[in-house]
Formats: sequence, structure tokens, C-alpha cells
Amino acid sequence: MRPLYGGFATQEELDREYNAEKSVPDFGAYVKHFLDSSAAARAMLPHRTDVRYGPTKAESANIFPASAPGSPILVFIHGGYWRSLTAHVFDMVAPGPVAAGYAVVNVTYAICPAVTITEIVRQVRAAIAWTHRHAASFNGDPGRIYVAGHSAGGHLAGMAVLTEWEEEYGLPGDLIKGGIPISGLFDLRPFPATYLQPKLRLSAEEIERVSPIFHVRTASTPLVIAWGAAESGSFRTQSLDFLSAWQAAGNAGAALPIEGANHFMVLDGFMAADGLMTRTLEAMRRNVEGGVLG
Repeated sequence: MRPLYGGFATQEELDREYNAEKSVPDFGAYVKHFLDSSAAARAMLPHRTDVRYGPTKAESANIFPASAPGSPILVFIHGGYWRSLTAHVFDMVAPGPVAAGYAVVNVTYAICPAVTITEIVRQVRAAIAWTHRHAASFNGDPGRIYVAGHSAGGHLAGMAVLTEWEEEYGLPGDLIKGGIPISGLFDLRPFPATYLQPKLRLSAEEIERVSPIFHVRTASTPLVIAWGAAESGSFRTQSLDFLSAWQAAGNAGAALPIEGANHFMVLDGFMAADGLMTRTLEAMRRNVEGGVLG
């Protein structure tokens, strides 16, 4: 039998590696936690929901303004394997960064199979370009944009960092000052052999086009690549392989395995100013703005 990607012998084995919902005993409890925590964030913080950054209904963002003008911005990109969910489920990431002095732009995008992953990448890039142009409207500084994303959002954060901003958008080449992909997916070759393929409909050409690991180049953007230590080995491998490629290109990067965390616990560190992910974001910002990284 010819092995599947990563040396796995069957689709069932590969599905076990990447089916995050089945990797925990009570997925519904995590859904409730995300929904309740996001509702609490919206009740607690000034915000604007469903702000359009593009022409279609799906191209929208929930925006949590900073309290003072000229503040750094966190653009957050949600997960859902490119085929489900919206920013409303992930507003739970806003309280920590807002308390630390950030504006937060939480991005929604269209999902597969209505659109391709190539189109999702374009929409996320458009959202970041919109953020740069409209930063002042939510007390943000367009020169202080940081990006984080979870799962499929980690993939999209990787593709955003690899954007040729000056060539393609006429924006500063160092538009994104730092990135934190969390439990990201940087090599999409496994997915045609998984349960996700009927929705993703990935071709070999698109896999090449939208896998961040195939487009690594020298960049000024430092990355902290995080994953839950209790996730499957494939999430760890995806993160470490991309980090190795990133560093081999001469770029600044660090690994952050989150001890005891599964695929759904990794975002809890954004829920308070002293949470792990908020502190990681702040350490990155201080290093970048202090001239240590970037």
C-alpha cells in the first residue's frame, strides 16, 4: 500500500491527525465556551460588528477600537478549516489585547465550497489592506499592524505575512510588523486525502499556490509559531516544518508549544491582559518597536 502524506497508511489515520473536533471528548463544551466568551467580550467592550471591508456580505470584520489614538492593531483570523465559522465565534480573543492597549480587527471571510481557498487568501489580504487604510477610525496606527490566526487562520496569517504588499497593493512592504500563527496549517498536501476534501476541493495547483511553506522568502516580519502541546503530532510537525523553513530563509522566528493545551484551549491566552497569547503579542511588539526584531 502506498503511504499517504506524512507516512500514514489510511485516510482514517490521516483524519485522526487533523480532525480537531474529534480530538477532544466534548467538542460541544468548547463551542459553548467560545460562544459565551465572545458574547461576554462584546457586552464588555465597545465594538462595531460586521463592518464591510469588501464588496460581498461575507467580507466583514468585528472591530474593537483602542482607547487611545495611534495604538497598535491586532488583526485576528479565525479557523474552521476554511469551511465554517465567522468572527463572531472568536471575539473572545479581543479582551486581552484591548486591555493591553490594542485595537482588534477580527476578520470574517467567505467559506468553502462557495469559494476557493485562493479566494479566501485574497479576502484576508484585502481585510488587512482595509485595516491599514482605515486604522484611524478605530484609534489604530497603520504602521503598527500585527496578525494572529488560529488553525486555518494560522495558515491565512502565514499567507498574509508572505504577501508582496508593495508590489501587489502599493502599501508598505513591511505592512505586517509581526505574526503569531497558532496551530497553523502551512502545507496543504495532506488535505485531499482527508474528510475535508469534498468541501475544500483542492487541486495540486491550488495546493502549490496557497501553501505558505512553498512561498517562504526573506522577510522583515518576525513570527512566533504556536501550537498546543496536547494536539496531534501533525499540528506540531506543520508548525516546526514551517518554522524551520522560515528561519532557514534568514528570518526571525520562535516556537511556542503551549503546555497542556489542546486545539481549542490555545486561544484562552488572549482573554486577559496577562494571558499567554497577549503577553506573547506584547513581547513581540516591544521587540519590533525597540529594534530588536524585524
